[in-house]
Amino acid sequence: QVQLVESGGGLVQAGGSLRLSCAASGRTFSSYCMGWFRQAPGKEREFVAAIKRTTYYSDSVKGRFTISRDNTKNTVYLQMNSLKPEDTAVYYCAARMGVSCYDIPGKYDYWGQGTQVTVSS
Repeated sequence: QVQLVESGGGLVQAGGSLRLSCAASGRTFSSYCMGWFRQAPGKEREFVAAIKRTTYYSDSVKGRFTISRDNTKNTVYLQMNSLKPEDTAVYYCAARMGVSCYDIPGKYDYWGQGTQVTVSS
């Protein structure tokens, strides 16, 4: 069982930056692919980024967002730069046991409670 707790969300102006953190419980953090997803009101949950040994990004955030992890702290981060109003959503951290990362929410085993990111124009 893995528990995930996100933090770092908030309100920021367009062009600004935020860094999200996701702290995980458990002793096998390095075994998990860690992902970030987001969900805007009225929309489906969508893939943002993922990391195991390699990083993966959606086209909409590539070049603006950076995912990283610190296995000594059981934490994954999402650095978000050049934020746009369309980035406004609840951001969720997710964990998947296994070798591969996926951009499909259903492939992930554990989820955090989410953190709100609001970008004003």
